[in-house]
Amino acid sequence: MSSDLLDIFEPGMFVTNPDAPDWGLGQVQSRIGHRITVNFEQIGKVVIDGRLVSLMPVWE
Repeated sequence: MSSDLLDIFEPGMFVTNPDAPDWGLGQVQSRIGHRITVNFEQIGKVVIDGRLVSLMPVWE
């Protein structure tokens, strides 16, 4: 994922990881460059490399 696409991930927004649906809903805590920290319902806080994992925004 290009850095321009990563710009949509802002603290407070909700996301899912399509490669790990069992993680549940996650809330973005921070994004620094390509590193996105997300707090997921089922596994807790994870730092994700946005270049390797395609998080999906959840728009309600």
